Amino acid sequence: MGSLECDCEHPLKNVVGDEIVMNPLDLGEFRRQEQMVVDFLVNYYKNVEKYPVLSQVEPGYLSKCLPSSAPQDKEPLEAILDDVHRYIVPGLTHWQSPNFFAYFQTNTSTAAILAEMLCAGFSVVGFNWVSSPAATELENLVMDWLGKMLELPRPFLFSGNGGGVIEGNTTEAIICTLMAARDRVLRRSGHDSITKLVVYGSDQTHCSFQKAARVVGIDPRNIRALKTTKSTLFSLSPDLLGKAIRSDIDAGLIPLYLCATVGTTSVTAVDPLSPLCEVASEFGMWVHVDAAYAGASCICPEYRKFLNGVEFADSFSFNAHKWLLTSLDCCCLWVKDPNALVKSLSTDPEYLKNDATESNQVVDYKDWQLSLSRRFRSLKLWLVLRMYGVRNLRSHIRNDCRLAKLFEELVAKDCRFEVVFPRNFALVCFRIHPSAIASMVNGHAVGNEDGEAWELNEANKLNAQLLHAINASGQVFMTHTVVGGVYVLRFAVGAVLVRERHVIMAWKVVQEHANSLLSMSGSNAPHA
Repeated sequence: MGSLECDCEHPLKNVVGDEIVMNPLDLGEFRRQEQMVVDFLVNYYKNVEKYPVLSQVEPGYLSKCLPSSAPQDKEPLEAILDDVHRYIVPGLTHWQSPNFFAYFQTNTSTAAILAEMLCAGFSVVGFNWVSSPAATELENLVMDWLGKMLELPRPFLFSGNGGGVIEGNTTEAIICTLMAARDRVLRRSGHDSITKLVVYGSDQTHCSFQKAARVVGIDPRNIRALKTTKSTLFSLSPDLLGKAIRSDIDAGLIPLYLCATVGTTSVTAVDPLSPLCEVASEFGMWVHVDAAYAGASCICPEYRKFLNGVEFADSFSFNAHKWLLTSLDCCCLWVKDPNALVKSLSTDPEYLKNDATESNQVVDYKDWQLSLSRRFRSLKLWLVLRMYGVRNLRSHIRNDCRLAKLFEELVAKDCRFEVVFPRNFALVCFRIHPSAIASMVNGHAVGNEDGEAWELNEANKLNAQLLHAINASGQVFMTHTVVGGVYVLRFAVGAVLVRERHVIMAWKVVQEHANSLLSMSGSNAPHA
């Protein structure tokens, strides 16, 4: 593709009256300083695994290091970068460290960083088509590209009268679709019915769903978090959903919206989309599929099965900034009926009127999101897709899953530990098994309800201590969850720099701290 060149100069008017006017976009300085920042980041990434993964600073540390007021005169970038190194880097939890196995990663890449630079450099605000046609049309294009990579049904694509939009995060995506669903019902039943609207998820649905529901005016008492169990691998039961809906209808309430999840945050459980959509369809509900983490894996044919049934949903979203090498923020949302979004989110002030909008031939993304202003996010996704290609993106995801499988196998080889939930993607949920604790307690009563409760309680406490010790070491960083009353450690693979040696080292750190804790538990254990 060709390039645009310009030989125009940017003259600087240095003095106005007695005041010296700076040039905040001095191109010579920009080139020099940009190289300094690139060098700084290169050195950071070269050394990132040497830093404690979890920041070791105390609350309020930074106010003791930096001035309490902004400088009156300019400071050199060299001095600022020195302060970044001395004061900011120690206060970072290093999400790009190869020893970061917490939460779900928000990874980045060369392509994403370069695209952010282009995005900031252009600094366009593409709220409607005319404000930057390329920003809108590139987003149309890459959302169809990505939809095809996921094998989304054609009605979700612009080429099938649906369409995609890049939101900032999953909460925004759910708020927008909830508003569309809410207004569709209220236009029929009247605005006073808002107090009767009910939304449904499971007790494993991400907390952003409950926040979104409150934001759009759903009565907190009408937000259903239906119980999941180990027998269904903590996925939402269609039978339980149907019973809950019928009970609410009998109480005079109106079923509105179902949020189904592919890859829950705690254990990456997968809700059965087809039967859930069938239940929801019976009652005319909007179904949103949240695949924030796991959606990226579905570009791989072997993982696409987890999206089976999405064809019956109304909307679908996943975060490219989690696993698709596209840095924060980039939540990709597709809807079958874009007009439902526009009816709820559109604004039409006089100062934004233009011929392109009036022609109804263009997309104005301001009417697909909460805010008016928007970044040129599609540029970032476009560079990632072009610089790596589908084949390499699939390899990236498969390698993370392979490394997670390696960790899972290491856990399974140590009889003191167990993998608590089946691994679907690149997350391993594990813990010290209660039997490892009970075996160290001479004569303690087990095998009855009191004994089992004691074992669970002791196991939960010990695993919490284990996680604290691991993270305090600074060598690796993991997080936890509690599901079905069981405290488990989460080992999430996804950092761009992670290699097999980091996974093996992480397991050794786990074992070392487990050895210490179990020996202490044995010496301090009560006797029956």
